[in-house]
Amino acid sequence: MIEPVLPGATIGVLGSGQLGRMFTIAARRMGYYVNTFSPEDHTPTGQVADLEIRGSYDDLDAVREFARGVAVMTFEFENVPAPTAAAAAEGAPVRPAGTVLHTTQNRLREKTFLAEGGFPLPKFAAIRTAEDLEKGLAVVGRPAVLKTASWGYDGKGQVLILPETDAKEAWATIGGGDAVLEQFVDFECEVSVVAARGDDGSFAHYGVIRNEHHQHILDISTWPGVVSPAIEKEAVEVARGILDSLGVVGVLCVEFFLTKEGKLLVNELAPRPHNSGHLTFDACVTSQFEQQLRAICGLPLGSTDFYRAAAMANLLGDLWQRGEPNWQAVTAFPNVKLHLYGKSEARPGRKMGHLTCLDDTPERARFQVLAAREALLS
Repeated sequence: MIEPVLPGATIGVLGSGQLGRMFTIAARRMGYYVNTFSPEDHTPTGQVADLEIRGSYDDLDAVREFARGVAVMTFEFENVPAPTAAAAAEGAPVRPAGTVLHTTQNRLREKTFLAEGGFPLPKFAAIRTAEDLEKGLAVVGRPAVLKTASWGYDGKGQVLILPETDAKEAWATIGGGDAVLEQFVDFECEVSVVAARGDDGSFAHYGVIRNEHHQHILDISTWPGVVSPAIEKEAVEVARGILDSLGVVGVLCVEFFLTKEGKLLVNELAPRPHNSGHLTFDACVTSQFEQQLRAICGLPLGSTDFYRAAAMANLLGDLWQRGEPNWQAVTAFPNVKLHLYGKSEARPGRKMGHLTCLDDTPERARFQVLAAREALLS
């Protein structure tokens, strides 16, 4: 059992994006101080943190010094280098542990972990050479998806291989390095389970959330996910098995494909609060961000009960292309909450904020949140 880290202590965050921002808001509400470390300044997290340190993740001495000033460390995105997490652990506990980060930030390690654990996932093959690619295609078949082993997110670093595609050219387009070849899944929908695990093995989850993507970026999430009780039970059991096997202390999201035959397949893991769980900030007794705080501080996990059905819509930089969005129009929707991340530059595809809506059914919540987003352009 870990020694509880109580309100009044200082929490360290590696990374400084919107996830860190919402985590910091939850932590400060409970009386904690928050320091953030990243290569940038005036960041979404830094704007609300008590202390913002700008430094390179490769400057391990600076990371060690930062860690010595906090009671416990966490990270808000999985592309923090594993050596950075290891250096931080010399000054303060890092939760989830760097070993979790090491596994999940590389698709080959992640897929191998899932396969060895017996968790359901699409066929895949490790690709390190052109010969591997040919052999992999013989096993996985076409169409297939070729993804870089590291540093890919929101559809970046991947390419679809169709029957007519030159596989070697496709590999070259993503850099020609280590990659994973995955079976293309003709899915019914995509769902996720955001869950938390304490050091004592306690477990809490938010059920199944249904996700809709546009150009590989999450667009809409709704709860409840409207799947059968059997599918919901299986998804939660798989998520719990993964968190237990990894020894997670904190929050982790399991993203699934649900096939047209009703089969769940694990797509990816995210060892931190997740975009699909943003709706918990407004819709739940305990948000995913407060749950992360509770877990890493050794406190009991909170209730995940929802107040009502909920929907979340991302706000991308594309909305700014015709000028400043109509904020007054969106605030005219009484059931809709506006969250902006404090990013100074709006670029196409960049996540600038999100909207959440609570209503009597997920369908009504989805309709309202989409109407509110459309009003931003009026």
